[in-house]
Amino acid sequence: MKRKIFRIIFILIALILISVIVVRVYLYKVMDRSLPDYNENVILKNLNNDVTVYRDQYAIPHIYATNETDLYRTTGYIMAQDRMWQMDLLRRVTQGRLAEIFPKEMLEVDILFRSLRINEKSIQLLDSTDKQIIVCLEAFADGINQYIEQNSDNLPVEFKILGYKPDKWEPVHSINLIGYMAWSLKAGWTTLFLEEMREKLGDEKTMELIPNVTLQKEFVFPASSISQNKNNYTALLEVFKTLKKYNLEGLSASNNWAVNGSKSQSGKPLFANDMHLDYNLPGIWFQIHQVVEGQLNVTGVALPGQPLIIVGHNEKIAWGMTNTYVDNLDFYMEKINPNNKDQYEVNGEWKDLIVKKEIFKNKKGEETKKIIRYSHRGPIISDFKNIGKTLSMQWIGSYYSNELEAVYKLNRAQNWEDFKNAVKGFITISQNINYADVSGNIGIYCCAGLPIRNRDILFSFLPGWTDQYDWKGLVSFEELPFQYNPSCNYISSANNRTVDDTYPHYIGAWHALQYRIERIREVLESRNNFAPDDFMQLQTDNISKLAPYYVPRILEFLEERKTELTKQEFIDLENFKIWDYSYHLNSNVSLLFEQTYTQILANLVKDEMGEELFSTYLSGTTLPKYTMENAFKQKYFSWCDDITTSEIEENLADIVVRSFKDAVEIISKQQGGKMANWKWSKKHTLTLEHPLGKVEIVDRLLNLNRGPYPLDGTWHTIAQYSYEYSEPFKVIHGASQRHIYDLSNWDNSVSVMPTGNCGIATSPHYIDQTELYVNNKYHEDLFSKKRIIENAKYVTRVIKAE
Repeated sequence: MKRKIFRIIFILIALILISVIVVRVYLYKVMDRSLPDYNENVILKNLNNDVTVYRDQYAIPHIYATNETDLYRTTGYIMAQDRMWQMDLLRRVTQGRLAEIFPKEMLEVDILFRSLRINEKSIQLLDSTDKQIIVCLEAFADGINQYIEQNSDNLPVEFKILGYKPDKWEPVHSINLIGYMAWSLKAGWTTLFLEEMREKLGDEKTMELIPNVTLQKEFVFPASSISQNKNNYTALLEVFKTLKKYNLEGLSASNNWAVNGSKSQSGKPLFANDMHLDYNLPGIWFQIHQVVEGQLNVTGVALPGQPLIIVGHNEKIAWGMTNTYVDNLDFYMEKINPNNKDQYEVNGEWKDLIVKKEIFKNKKGEETKKIIRYSHRGPIISDFKNIGKTLSMQWIGSYYSNELEAVYKLNRAQNWEDFKNAVKGFITISQNINYADVSGNIGIYCCAGLPIRNRDILFSFLPGWTDQYDWKGLVSFEELPFQYNPSCNYISSANNRTVDDTYPHYIGAWHALQYRIERIREVLESRNNFAPDDFMQLQTDNISKLAPYYVPRILEFLEERKTELTKQEFIDLENFKIWDYSYHLNSNVSLLFEQTYTQILANLVKDEMGEELFSTYLSGTTLPKYTMENAFKQKYFSWCDDITTSEIEENLADIVVRSFKDAVEIISKQQGGKMANWKWSKKHTLTLEHPLGKVEIVDRLLNLNRGPYPLDGTWHTIAQYSYEYSEPFKVIHGASQRHIYDLSNWDNSVSVMPTGNCGIATSPHYIDQTELYVNNKYHEDLFSKKRIIENAKYVTRVIKAE
């Protein structure tokens, strides 16, 4: 009997293993069928002339066409070859159609994005956009659709797993990505958390945590150089956790700088940019070089789903971007008519809400009907979450702007005046855009939609029953700050505070802390004669300027209380005194400092916040950092007192000593008792994750996720590798690309991405730049046709259909 049972079990296990092998082989065949052959000719309808595409060893395409429509039709086709599923995914985000392919938890995400009316705004933009750009968008869409038609049986495996095929691509879908990027750069959602904390702990405790901008002394544009009841509010933040789960959050931080010829070896400007966002597979950017000989020659990175170079360079100028952190989103508490839920009060009168009926579908095609209501300011966002109040939201994305047209002009700009004329279009996507040209000029412009509104209520919900807090328009482009050929011979930004208090308009308060920009400027001011290698070293610099501020204070507290330390803790303490503040892979002191920093945060606020609120607090990255700044820089910080020890009133020294001891204990359990064995790289690692890689069996079958990769640096070094305090030190955010341009010879330029250019997991170009990236290396970013042809690994002839 036992033998028979064992035999049955053995057969079942064998059948399961065989099934798994068969499924894996089948899925790998599906993936392999979708792999593009970059040496195979492509036949496209509607071409005027043949097009040639050269690809280097990283499969980065260099497209040579004789006219714009052929260029963008080819761009659509080859982008779809590498990124079709990602393009469809981003399109579905903007349309509010994720629940059609993903689990039902996506319904709330869909409702939110549908309420933003991104598609409606894009349709309006189509009517006002330059006709030549529309022609290019139509050609791009046609290229995508020809790819779908030609490869309907060989689409990427994600379509097969999720059981659907992509819809026809339309020009409006490319314009929708403006809305996606604008939403990714939003600021102001922290208000929801602060309001819930205010109701639990009061105004005084809450205000102690918010940014004290007067402590920030580094500005992008120095003044002398400017030319001009239990209410579950945080439930609304759950939608962002869902977005993050599927790698659908977007841009955030960044670095950019440039020096002019007096500070470079070549005598011409040297330029750098790295935009920071959440890591994912495929990566958010698609590297591409587009040429219409005699008319256009531009290279850089594009967003999958739209045809233009977002940041990069042409023959005359280079440009790059960093987030300005404009406070461009406000929440309003509305008074609803008790006798009519579709009316709200404004200035003593009942106004009708705009009521829209929306239909959402799930994976089975079943329909869910939802009502989305709008005030004159924007959507009633509390309709899809029971938060105890009626909240409306106004954000910059509801304003007219045409960043696609702006980027089209940037791709063709020849000088500073052309550049300014182009970047006027950046309104919903607020950026500090740096500039350099081959004539030797450098500059940086704050390109942003700055709302004009009453700011006497900060960090709180605004009264919606009056128009006193409505936006009164936007600050004009001519009043925005900029620098052009400053006397210091360099320009720079790193998401730090934009302007000082002399600037007449409010920009925001949630800027990145000043430590990255301090280090950038320290190096740029330290010498002249910079070469591309120097900028590579600077972009990957792992020296902290934050640690030198905190460590002396921590040492001071620990020295005063060293009798409370164990022998091992005292030895560990001594290492702080000889630390050079670098975050190299094998550093043990950096691990001890980061763990101590993290424990201080927890010991400061967890007792008063409680478990649920504390969990939400840790999922943000900005507020905890300002908590630390305020705790160490303000004379009195009431959060230091641990409310669980009513007989004692703790101070900052108590918190620091306890946190240091906690940190030593935690690391000792994880890496052993001796500090000599500790390594920053054992904890500070990056795993690149695919949206479908969240399902373990799918990841195991297809090898979608890659890593972990050990990393140096941290969130406050120029080489920014960030993590959430809810899961230290798992890296989730950092440079999405690194570009360094030598304007004396474009062929001396270099770049690197954290992934590869192809989004198909079996492709050799899926993560072929990752090893370079994590080891702080770069590849050539060639521009001249001669060098491109010499270094081409693949050649595709795109042939006009007869």
